[in-house]
Amino acid sequence: MATPKGFAKAIIVLTTVTAAVMELIDTSIVNVALSDMSGSLGVNIEDISWVITSYAIANVIIIPLTGFLAEYFGRKNYYIVSMIIFTVASYMCGQSDTLVEIIVWRFIQGVGGGALLSTSQAILFDAFEPQDRPIASGLFGMGIVLGPTLGPTLGGYIIDHASWPLIFMINIPIGILATFLAYTFIDKKEGEGEKKKSIKIDYTGILLLTVGIGCLQYVLERGESEDWFSSQTIQITSLLAFIGMVGFVWYELSIKNPAVNLRVLGNRNLAFTTIFTFVVGLGLFTSVFVFPVLAQRTLGFTAFETGLTLLAPTMITVLMMPIIGKLMSKGVSPIPFVVIGFLLFATYSWMSANVSPDVGKEDFFIPLALRAIGISMVQLPLINQAVAGLQPKDYASGIALNNMIRQLGGAFGIAMANNYIAHQYAQHRIDLVTKVTGESQMFLDRSNTITQGIIARSGDVAGASNKALATINGIVDRQAYFLSYLDTFRLITVFFILVIPLVAFLRVKKKSAVEVKAAMKAAEEAH
Repeated sequence: MATPKGFAKAIIVLTTVTAAVMELIDTSIVNVALSDMSGSLGVNIEDISWVITSYAIANVIIIPLTGFLAEYFGRKNYYIVSMIIFTVASYMCGQSDTLVEIIVWRFIQGVGGGALLSTSQAILFDAFEPQDRPIASGLFGMGIVLGPTLGPTLGGYIIDHASWPLIFMINIPIGILATFLAYTFIDKKEGEGEKKKSIKIDYTGILLLTVGIGCLQYVLERGESEDWFSSQTIQITSLLAFIGMVGFVWYELSIKNPAVNLRVLGNRNLAFTTIFTFVVGLGLFTSVFVFPVLAQRTLGFTAFETGLTLLAPTMITVLMMPIIGKLMSKGVSPIPFVVIGFLLFATYSWMSANVSPDVGKEDFFIPLALRAIGISMVQLPLINQAVAGLQPKDYASGIALNNMIRQLGGAFGIAMANNYIAHQYAQHRIDLVTKVTGESQMFLDRSNTITQGIIARSGDVAGASNKALATINGIVDRQAYFLSYLDTFRLITVFFILVIPLVAFLRVKKKSAVEVKAAMKAAEEAH
C-alpha cells in the first residue's frame, strides 16, 4: 500500500493525533470536575469516582482485544465505528442526570476510546515511510504527553466558566470532524477484512475477562462502604470475580487462538515488567485522581488553578522523552532509568504527603516536576523490558498485555485510594473529635471567637452558638479529609519503594538491528 502524500498525509496526521489526544484528555479531564459532578448528581466523591473507574475498566478490557478486533472487522471500519461510539457516548455522558446513567455511558465511551489510541498510532505509522517513522513517533509521543496533561487544565477552565456537561460535549464536533476525515482520507490496508471468515472470535475469553475485571473492580470500589464480606452483593461479586479471572487465565492458556495471549507471561522478564507497569499505572492514575480532590476540597484551589498547577511541571515530560529515547537507542541500559524513575516518583509522593494545610500552588511545582521526570524515565524502558527475551512474533502480544496491566493498575489504584481515604477519614475524624470537647480550652476559645464573629456580622445571638459548632464541624471534616489524602500519598510511596528490589530479576538482552526495528514497530502499534 502506497503511503499518502501532501495534503492527504497532513490530514491523516491531524486526524489520528487529534483522536488520540481526545481519548487521552478524557482519561483525566473529569478529575477536576468531580466535586461539581457529585454536587449536581447528589452523590459523594467516592461514588462519583466510578466515572473515572468505569472508563479505565473499559480500557483494560478493550486494549488487549484491539489488534484482534481490527483484524476481524478491518482496521478502517473498526477505527471509524470506535470513533462514532466515543462521540455518541460523550453526548450521552453530558446528558446524564443520574450516577448510574453516566457510569454506563462512560464505560461505553471507554470502549470506543480504548480502540482510538492504538489504532490511531498504527494508522499514523502506515502513513510514513519506514525511514520517516521516527517523525511519526515524535508527533504521536507529543500527543501522548499533552493529552493527560491538558485534561485537568481544560476541565478546570470549563468548570470555572461553564458547567461539567461541557467537558463531554466538546468531544462531539471534534469526533464528527475526525470521523468524516477518517472515512474520506484513510485507506484500507491491503487484504483488510478478507480474513474475517477464517478468524474465530474468542467469545468465552472476552466474556470471562469482562466478568472477572468488572466484578473485581466492584468489590474494590464498594467493599469498604458495604462492610466487605458481610454484604451479600460483595460475596456474590467476589465469587464471580474469582471465577471470571481464574476461568479467563485457564481458558486463554488452553485454546490455540486466544483473544489475549497469556503464554508470553512465561517469559520472566515480561512477568516482572508487568509488576513494575502495574505499579506505574497505580501511581499515575491515583496521583492524578487524589491531587485535584486534595487541592479543591481542602486547599481551596479552583478547578482551573488545579489544572494549571499540574500543567506546568508536567510539560517537562515533553522535553525528557526524546532524551531518554536517544540514550536508549545508543545502548544505555534501561534498568538504571527504571530505578531512578521509581525513586523520583516515590520522592514526589512522599513530598506531597508532607505538605501543610496552608501550602500554595507554587509549592507543588518541585514535587510535580519530580513526578514528570520519573514518568519520563520509566515509560520507554518498561516497553523495552516488556519485549526483552521475547520472540519477534510475540512482541505485539507482550506490549498489548503490558498496556492492559498499566490500565488495570490505574483502575485498582483509584479503587484502593477511595477505600483507603474513606477508612483513614473515619479514623482521623474520630481522633480529631475526641480533642474537640467542652473541656478543651482551645476548643472553648475558638468556639467563642467564631460565635462573637457571627453575632457581629449577623446580629443573630440565639443561633450563633449552633452556627459556630457547625463551622467547627466543617473545619474538623476538612482536616480529616486533608490528613487522609496525605496518607494516600504515603501509601503510593510504599508501593514504589517495595518493587524496586525486583529489578534484580530483570535482564537486558542485546538485540540485533532487526529485533530492535521489530520491537519498535510492535510498540508503536500496540501502545
